[in-house]
Amino acid sequence: MSDSEIRRTAATFARSSWGSGVVQLATSFGPFLAACVAMYLVYPLSPWLTLALALPTGALLVRVFIIQHDCGHGSFFASRRANVAVGRLCSLVTLTPFANWSRQHGRHHGDWNNLDRSGGGADIYSACLTVQEYLALSPWQRLLYRLPRHPLVANLLLPPLVFLLLYRVPFDTPREWRRERLSVHLTNLALLALFAPLVALLGWQEVLLIHVPVIAVSSVLGVWLFSVQHRFETAHWSPRSDWQFVDAALSGSSWLRLPATLQWLTGNIGFHHVHHLDPRVPNYRLRAAHEAMQSLRATPPLDLGRALTAPWLTLWDEATGRLVRFRDARNLA
Repeated sequence: MSDSEIRRTAATFARSSWGSGVVQLATSFGPFLAACVAMYLVYPLSPWLTLALALPTGALLVRVFIIQHDCGHGSFFASRRANVAVGRLCSLVTLTPFANWSRQHGRHHGDWNNLDRSGGGADIYSACLTVQEYLALSPWQRLLYRLPRHPLVANLLLPPLVFLLLYRVPFDTPREWRRERLSVHLTNLALLALFAPLVALLGWQEVLLIHVPVIAVSSVLGVWLFSVQHRFETAHWSPRSDWQFVDAALSGSSWLRLPATLQWLTGNIGFHHVHHLDPRVPNYRLRAAHEAMQSLRATPPLDLGRALTAPWLTLWDEATGRLVRFRDARNLA
């Protein structure tokens, strides 16, 4: 099966559906908003129970973010205006400026699993040094490279800071991206208009104790999903001279096989190899597209157990053609 035939097959699923989109909006925003209301109702009885409810509420927010992600690709609805409107609506609960994030994310889709990748702003999850490049750094440079990429930092500490603080400013947005920079400020104003009445009515402590943990949980889950979609045991990275679109999609992006409940919560984004093959395929068609693709060029699954250990894979070993850990690099020195 040629690469062009594979891409044509994937493209047959790049069809939006108003019905599927509306149903997914209802089954995403509905449970998430209900969970938020439950947290507010429980707070006077037990702040600790409220914190516990942040776990399922944050998980539900991941599903809302997947809708925003699809809207950014113009795949959720056929109408551009509808995608922009829904994407902006999602941004009010994900705290993620829609236009800015969408264009930044577009850089990722133009250059993923590329060892010579230079674009993408401050995205540490879409670039990778080779072992030899890492060993050529000075001890101080190695430390500076390793520190933000340690799994505890990259997957637990940084995600909430990015969504809560860094997305409030256009920190890595080129100055010529005026519309995207404006979207950051307009999102902040919209968030102020949304949360100011809640703070005035209920107090800032209650609002913070409810929404900050929810964003923290959602950002940690979302960033972990993003990282394991391209850094996993059998992922293939290539220098620009060898980089091929279809190979990068099917061999450099994961099919994360999740239990049905987690697949629903994550909006089918585990079929990430199909998503990179054609970002116009809406998330509610990814499974069908995956099943069609398996008969053309099978992609091995990444199970949940191996996905949980994948964040330790941080360097590309050109000698063995695989991702390795920082401590493995010391043994290869």
